[in-house]
Amino acid sequence: MLFNSVEFIFAFLPATLVVFFALGARSRTGALGWLIVASLFFYAWWRPINVLIIAPSIGINYALARTLQRLGAEPARARAATVVLVLGIVFNVCFLGYFKYLNFAAGAINDLAGTQFVFERIILPLGISFITFQKIAFLIDVHGRRIDAFTLREYGLFVLFFPQLIAGPIVHFREMMPQFRRVTCRFDAEHVAVGLTLFAFGLFKKVVLADGIANHVTPLYDAAGAAGPVGFVAGWVAAVGFTLQIYFDFSGYSDMALGLARCFGVRLPPNFDSPLKASSIIDFWLRWHMTLTRFLTAYLYNPLVLWLTRRRLARGLPALGGRNPSAGAFVALLAGPTLLTMFVSGLWHGAGYLFIAWGLLHGFYLVINHAWRLAAAKLWPNKVRYARVMRPVGFAITFVAVAVAMVLFRAPTVDVAGALLKGMVGWNGVGLGVPSPSSLVPALKWLALLLPIALLLPNSLQIIERYEPALGVKPRAFEATAWRAALTWSPSLVWAIATSALAAAAMLRIDGKSEFLYWQF
Repeated sequence: MLFNSVEFIFAFLPATLVVFFALGARSRTGALGWLIVASLFFYAWWRPINVLIIAPSIGINYALARTLQRLGAEPARARAATVVLVLGIVFNVCFLGYFKYLNFAAGAINDLAGTQFVFERIILPLGISFITFQKIAFLIDVHGRRIDAFTLREYGLFVLFFPQLIAGPIVHFREMMPQFRRVTCRFDAEHVAVGLTLFAFGLFKKVVLADGIANHVTPLYDAAGAAGPVGFVAGWVAAVGFTLQIYFDFSGYSDMALGLARCFGVRLPPNFDSPLKASSIIDFWLRWHMTLTRFLTAYLYNPLVLWLTRRRLARGLPALGGRNPSAGAFVALLAGPTLLTMFVSGLWHGAGYLFIAWGLLHGFYLVINHAWRLAAAKLWPNKVRYARVMRPVGFAITFVAVAVAMVLFRAPTVDVAGALLKGMVGWNGVGLGVPSPSSLVPALKWLALLLPIALLLPNSLQIIERYEPALGVKPRAFEATAWRAALTWSPSLVWAIATSALAAAAMLRIDGKSEFLYWQF
């Protein structure tokens, strides 16, 4: 069931909220239990067998967490707890690997060895990548004694809460369960007003903006490499067009997830913060899919760097510290772990060569960015002057780099990606090339509309920041402070009319054919 579907908006969501508040007036336990049941129904809507797949995994992870909790209370059994943790991580990785990567692995073996292994195509359960990361983080946090107490109902609610179930954000038990433990489960006008406003913002972004430009970007990728050499203009329109499509698609989903959770009195962590305004690729990843960056940093990159640092120090080699790190330390403790982390990020996004290439390309971007920061600190000690010059330059470089990488993310095949990238570098000349100029005009109009929205206007979290729309989001200044009074949301007739207009415009365009891009992960 999609957030942008008629059955969700007009049936599932109203029914879930009405029953939740009705039960909450009598029993918090009943209301939270209903939320688990509703989430299971939501998850089972597309394919009921999904529940039969995910339920045993939840049960096994809960049993492993209980075992870790018991072993963690006895210091003498620390080694046994570590073994259980490793078994839990391996189980979850294998669970994800079977459904998501078995067919890809068979194809890769066939490509390398010339064999003809054939597996029956496995249908990927919805949201399995997000759910798996949450379960792994939970086990690690229990092992690290950052989670003290939990019940099966709490664990089920943590994993299954439907606003974040399919495409994130990736949440932690210790940030969600305190909220569920104190939520009143009663109707709160402010929570519902803020939640529905965020949902309307997100629905408009997805259905009107993202799907609008998708109608003109998709044909460019479909035609690339088939109708002749791709022209310079067509290549860049395809790259920037898809960058804006996925920007508003993912931003729209993130707003809708935040809004849905807020209707129930719960705040999810922010997952999207105007990443196209970033002035460096490091800044981009602090704004794009923020909870994925948080997870990979905390549970992969940092432990790996710590382990490598200890090994280097034990061998008498320098660590990565100070203003003059050695080249060896930089490669071993920053470049290597960064590339590995981004390789995992690319593989997590999709089982395909181009997703891996996309992740590694961003890894190289990050390594170059870190190396530049080290060099810039020596070359330009005046930080104010450096920022004045490099902020706009960094923004332009980052935008171009992200758009180039998005070709790998979107292209269906290596040949299509190659055809587009050749066109973008002028391989086929700097003319329009194919497709025809007339077919590019609508796409160019969409670019002219969406670029100012993405780059100049405040985002949804800034507009509604007064009411803490996400965990940790506090009031701050807009980039354009003169617009603050007009663009700061408040419960008023003007905003009610504006929000209703956005929602109505989106609902009139719902056709049941559009899925969120991140739902495939």
